[in-house]
Amino acid sequence: MLRVFFLILLATASTCRAQTLTSTLRGSVRDFDTNQPLAGATIQLIGTEKGTVSDAAGNFRFDELPTGRYNLSVAYLGYETNLIPEILLESGKEKVVGVSLKQAGKQLEAAIVRSNRPIAYNSIQTITPEQTLRYAATYLDPARLAVSFPGVATANDQANGLVIRGNTPNGMQWRLEGVEIVNPNHTSNAGTFSDRATQTGGGVNILSTQLMGDSYFLTGAFPAEYGNALSGVMDMRLRKGNDEKQEFTAQAGLIGFDLAAEGPFSRNSKASYLVNYRYSFTGLLGALGVTFGGEDIRYQDLSFNLSLPTEKAGEFTVFGMGGASSNIFKASLDTSEWVFQKDGYDIDFRSKMGALGVTHTLQLSKKTGLKTVLVASALENSRNGYLHSIDDPRERTLTEQDANRKTRISFTTAVSHRLTSSSLVKAGTFLTYQADSVKSISGSEVAEGRLRGLIIQPYVSWQWQPTLRITTDLGLHYLHYTYNNTQSLEPRASVRFQADQRNSFSLSYGLHSQLQQPQVYLSYVRSGTGQLLLPNTDLSPTRSHHLVGGYQYSFGTSGNLKVEAYLQNTFNVPVYEGEIVPDSPQSLSFSALNLVEGFVNLPLKNTGTGRNYGIEVSYNKYLTDDFYLMVSGSLYDATYVAADGVRRNTRYNGNHTFSLTSGREFRTQKNGIWGINTRLIWLGGFGDTPINVDASRTEGRTIYTSEDAFSIKMKDYFRPDLRIYWKKNHPRYSRTIALDIQNVSGTQNQAYSYYDALQRQLVQKYQLGLIPILSYRWEF
Repeated sequence: MLRVFFLILLATASTCRAQTLTSTLRGSVRDFDTNQPLAGATIQLIGTEKGTVSDAAGNFRFDELPTGRYNLSVAYLGYETNLIPEILLESGKEKVVGVSLKQAGKQLEAAIVRSNRPIAYNSIQTITPEQTLRYAATYLDPARLAVSFPGVATANDQANGLVIRGNTPNGMQWRLEGVEIVNPNHTSNAGTFSDRATQTGGGVNILSTQLMGDSYFLTGAFPAEYGNALSGVMDMRLRKGNDEKQEFTAQAGLIGFDLAAEGPFSRNSKASYLVNYRYSFTGLLGALGVTFGGEDIRYQDLSFNLSLPTEKAGEFTVFGMGGASSNIFKASLDTSEWVFQKDGYDIDFRSKMGALGVTHTLQLSKKTGLKTVLVASALENSRNGYLHSIDDPRERTLTEQDANRKTRISFTTAVSHRLTSSSLVKAGTFLTYQADSVKSISGSEVAEGRLRGLIIQPYVSWQWQPTLRITTDLGLHYLHYTYNNTQSLEPRASVRFQADQRNSFSLSYGLHSQLQQPQVYLSYVRSGTGQLLLPNTDLSPTRSHHLVGGYQYSFGTSGNLKVEAYLQNTFNVPVYEGEIVPDSPQSLSFSALNLVEGFVNLPLKNTGTGRNYGIEVSYNKYLTDDFYLMVSGSLYDATYVAADGVRRNTRYNGNHTFSLTSGREFRTQKNGIWGINTRLIWLGGFGDTPINVDASRTEGRTIYTSEDAFSIKMKDYFRPDLRIYWKKNHPRYSRTIALDIQNVSGTQNQAYSYYDALQRQLVQKYQLGLIPILSYRWEF
């Protein structure tokens, strides 16, 4: 693989010419809150003498810029200066950026912020499409990139499920254009213990990077507009297609074959389209009979975004995404080839997901803006497991069956009104119709039924700058779930103190809540008379107090240093308070804080608690002088208390995270760029529960010693990644050849242990080893 890669590079490098190639960088400047165009804004390319001002419509333009990297500074009187670093300008495609500025009634001279994102003074990161294309082993997925941030760990490197500050991956919420959607990932059973689908993770994100704008990743005390999440929010935003010229992107690699097109609908219209189709490379190999560990993995997806501006009625967008995936494993009919218990099973997993939405942005006045979003999203997973008889492998029996459907129809509208130059009020509401159906059967464990309800979430926030150095944000969020008439009232508050141009301090508090997983509400319990009951339908949301204190030092246009300390006290956690069930893998140590893809056939009550606290440090140097560096780490503790009153480590209490992400670019002549990118991830080992080997042999399945839940600490997780790329600009197109190697050291990282009925002993399972991914990208 490496030899082929370097031969391709040598062949393409021989075509280099010294011709200086140029392209166009353009965009628009608007008020963040009202969407009003800002005429006369000063736009400067940092480190150069090139600058311009925005016109009456807020637009700006740089033509015939030499290709390469740029940092853009946008300033406007009475507004915070916005820095947009790491802009890559390539031939064959224009670069179009949208810049939003926040008004500052009182501002320290030359203060610079990154403000193209929601208001949050702590625990928020911006993920750009350019970063997902540059960082090592991201699979072009913003969630996999997030592991570079402090306090974030991967639950299993086969999937993009995220452990944030020691919380279960199910504590995270996915949003699209600011609205909650169903799990937007292919193969959502990837990397799980039971091979069942998870709520928030998967092997590959369905939304292609070709459509993504900046994504916002929040991990702490969220602003008032965010609800129904406990650990984090991944808010994906779409970019608009080029409204002046037709452009295309073709990409081929192990992740899939992509073809994207964008451009204006007509020469006389500013309406534009952007569409992308992808088919998996593994699917093509599967059609040829090639499998991965015996598994036939296939997926495909289509996504689009239409921008429809009007002169007086505001701006509309229509967007959508949809994908289908499958993961098929077939047992060999030759039993001598069976090594593990799984080898005797046929497993058929299939998944479909789709979302369709429309947004409307309207400037009501110079001081007032309105934004409305309507999104419908749905997901369907099915998994059947058939056990072949060892005596006659041609006979098989259905032993595991999982089917679940999710539907979300979400409507949100929000109005922002500036009272004065230093005071802004924002109010809105989320209305989400939620429908779930679950059918899961595995031995004696059953979860089945339907639930339907409306999630009502109004909110209001007030941003106020009482003095030159102090900025505050006070808010209130309310959640009501009509399915069982449970509710939560949640105050939010943040304050930032700007000591000088470089040093700032912040403090944020929020009370947050999250509804239970559908399989918790719909878990059956068998009564003493054998009757099946649903005792958990009245459970209230799990709630959590978040307190975050932060310090930030700005290195101007080159980067920043951040330190954050946090405390998260969780309560109203479902736990089991009944008698110990001898033949159940769960007991008085059970807490929903550790639940991932499974379900529990026990009556639960909202009496459990949890406590997470820690400190995080990150240093981020933007890509300047052909070099970038991000170093982050955290020390944390995550524990819980179940019905027996014992404080235990949670499943994901690794105690520390560390990530080093860095890269260097080398320019060859004038039109080529070599890039070498590395990422080193070192995480504390998660918890595992001891297995009772004798009981497991008797039962023929894994029986845990549940009173010692998560008392085993697995070995630390260690993974170095590498990405090497060669970019070449030509007069009418640019192309990139890249080689990604995940886990270049081939380190065996533990995943979990189980009792294997075929081997009649404990088996240790590991995560992914070394994976090379060769890709080619062509933009024209």
